[in-house]
Amino acid sequence: MENQNRKQHYFGGSSSGKSYSLAQRTVLDVLEGRNYLICRNVANTIKRSVFNEIVKAINNFQVADYFDINKSDFVITCNLNKSQILFTGLDDPEKVKSITPIKGVLTDIWVEEATECNLSAIKQLEKRLRGRSQHKKRMTFSYNPVLKTSWLYTEYFNGLWQDDKQYVEKNDVSILKTTYKDNFFLAEDDIEGMENETDPYYYEVYTLGNWGVLGAVIFKNWKVEEFDKEMFAQYRHGADWGFSDDPFAYVRASVDQLKKKRLYICDDIQAIGLSNDEAADLIRPIVKSSLLTADSSEPKSVDQFKSLKINTRGAKKGPGSIEFGIKYLQGLEIIVHPSCQNIINELSTYKFKEDKQGNVLPIPVDKNNHGIDALRYALENDMTERKVKVRKGLY
Repeated sequence: MENQNRKQHYFGGSSSGKSYSLAQRTVLDVLEGRNYLICRNVANTIKRSVFNEIVKAINNFQVADYFDINKSDFVITCNLNKSQILFTGLDDPEKVKSITPIKGVLTDIWVEEATECNLSAIKQLEKRLRGRSQHKKRMTFSYNPVLKTSWLYTEYFNGLWQDDKQYVEKNDVSILKTTYKDNFFLAEDDIEGMENETDPYYYEVYTLGNWGVLGAVIFKNWKVEEFDKEMFAQYRHGADWGFSDDPFAYVRASVDQLKKKRLYICDDIQAIGLSNDEAADLIRPIVKSSLLTADSSEPKSVDQFKSLKINTRGAKKGPGSIEFGIKYLQGLEIIVHPSCQNIINELSTYKFKEDKQGNVLPIPVDKNNHGIDALRYALENDMTERKVKVRKGLY
């Protein structure tokens, strides 16, 4: 509550209590008259994440009698002063423009899991912090670091952050780093899981909370570039199932019909905790009547999507299909629309395993690759037509 910097960053390792402590701050701030807008990249992820954290904070402070919690509209109103906590996803820009509290102006915007979002969405979001208020306006970001090539690092950390510090501030920007060691409420098995991570990159990022540097990245043949997402005659659609810990992932892409080796990634949706009904509702406006190729390891989900009027088939997976798909994708020129932040993150971090001596092994690390899996399923027919040759150990 004491930090009044305009831009505030709370980053670091997993299980450090970032979201928990910020939820507590939010409740206390609203009791003091502040209005909050809390965002994630996809609206459907809010109700099972940050919304629940706010409700738990209200209950833990034993102030539930002072709040009206509307679980349908995702609006929490303080009955003492009519200050509000509003929630939205950045996947609906028009909705963000229309959000306003019933009393006063927005004083705070909190972007949870900021690495899921792209810079252009954040720039639009900043425009919501306007109007007169007795409180200084603030924008708060919380996230695990990914790579130093991330817009978060280049936009805010260059020239300010010092790796030997835990907290720095300058020019109305503050940065606080926390790790699991700062969370005194973790169970022993939680701590062991963090400390026993064997992959160097994931240990640096998720255990130590450091910005990652990758040497063994799988894909180097891609770039982020603006283009008209609706300019193509044909699209490929792919999906990877998920629910609790793993996200449901959807990708829409198009293969350039004149230059067969050029791939455009147009849309990318990932969300944790979605039911199949919710996932179908989320992608239906994009897929329409087109064919969706999904992970065949969950035939019930494939059948349910069919019953929900999504034209779905299971991918023809088999031995060597991952290596086959990686080799095919490596042979393409991949252009990613800047709105596809999840795929950008995955392409940046999808890497080969390394042994203890740092030698690269011809085995992909099976983490943070759900969008890439969905992309492989979407392009299944294209791969079959091109007859990609994969030799053992060749990537």
